[in-house]
Amino acid sequence: MFTGLIEEVGKMQRASKKHEAMVLTIDASVVMQGVAIGDSISVNGVCLTVTSFNASSFTADVMPETFRKSNLQLLRPGQPVNLERAMLAGGRFGGHIVQGHVDGTGVIVSRESDANAVVFSIRTSDDDMMRYIIPKGSITIDGISLTVVEVHKGGFSISIIPHTLKETALFSKQPGETVNFECDVIGKYVEHLLHFRSGESPLSPAKSASSGKGKLSAAFLSENGFF
Repeated sequence: MFTGLIEEVGKMQRASKKHEAMVLTIDASVVMQGVAIGDSISVNGVCLTVTSFNASSFTADVMPETFRKSNLQLLRPGQPVNLERAMLAGGRFGGHIVQGHVDGTGVIVSRESDANAVVFSIRTSDDDMMRYIIPKGSITIDGISLTVVEVHKGGFSISIIPHTLKETALFSKQPGETVNFECDVIGKYVEHLLHFRSGESPLSPAKSASSGKGKLSAAFLSENGFF
């Protein structure tokens, strides 16, 4: 598990690709401290497993599902990537619950200054994911824990302060570029459980939404033992 607080910006050293499988080698320093084979490191919000390392870099495999669901397939040597080690049990929880399981990608539509902040408007690649994106709720963009400012048809916007922008790879991102996003996991688990309790398949969210069953209400939550 991660918190969405980026520890450092690493650099892509090499990407070996065979069809939809990849082996990434990433230059880093902070996340190399105490690293061991099998450790989890978030790369642009994707939880990857360290398979080998030296003093200044680590290697990780990317399987086809991750290749298809994330922007790792677009990485080129020399590009910056956001890095975060898995959270220690006694660590400070400064962001929100981040699994490192990317839900999909989005394309930056605009980047505009707003006083001391920069507002990014992002168009999602999967409209089904929009039901998990809530105004003022948490979202992870390329591994960064952020707050949703607004939600609009087919997308959403986030605002980022100067410090976070400067200390992450989002600093160089421009309109037209692709970012990874992970929705808040709590909503996904609640929806999954409600579908089971309503007798519907949790694997068919679109069907469930259109059927009208399993709608959230105080009465429904009480009947199903939530309070």
